[in-house]
Amino acid sequence: MKFGLKAVSAALFGAVLAWSAGPVDAVAQTQKRVDAKKDWSIFQAGNGAQRLCWIVSQPTKSAAFRNGKAVSVNRGDIFMMIAIRPADGVTNEVSFLGGYPFKKGSEVKASVGKSNFTLFTEGETAWAPSSDDDNALIAAFRKGSNAKVEGTSSRGTKTVDTFSLSGFTAALQAAADLCK
Repeated sequence: MKFGLKAVSAALFGAVLAWSAGPVDAVAQTQKRVDAKKDWSIFQAGNGAQRLCWIVSQPTKSAAFRNGKAVSVNRGDIFMMIAIRPADGVTNEVSFLGGYPFKKGSEVKASVGKSNFTLFTEGETAWAPSSDDDNALIAAFRKGSNAKVEGTSSRGTKTVDTFSLSGFTAALQAAADLCK
């Protein structure tokens, strides 16, 4: 995976802080990339009861369309992330950072092979609506080779991002082991 550690850390730091119920300073001081498994990086932040672990990947391919025609757009960081927050009883929370504000009230479509999923949006992020949906996505990610994510920006631009799932299962297991 070819993306800068600084970009990943900066983009994820806000998400980690939002997830953390603990003191900001404790999380800030201990956030680190601990490993990578092919196309997925593994991060850990905090310690003890406030430990957080997550895996993240950037798309291998991105496209944007307006009125059915391919267009060039400027987007912020684009990531697929799976988070584990033991203190909150959260395992395998799937989220997608689109790199732009999503159209208000819109949904993001994710697909792996023939399996299709719907994520809800808020700001620049999309999430699965329930832990059951998270688990279904995780099961599909483990079996698939690529995930496609389609969203619509607040300006009406449709985006299609493709993520490699190479290394996904090993990375998720490593993150789960870190956050036992």
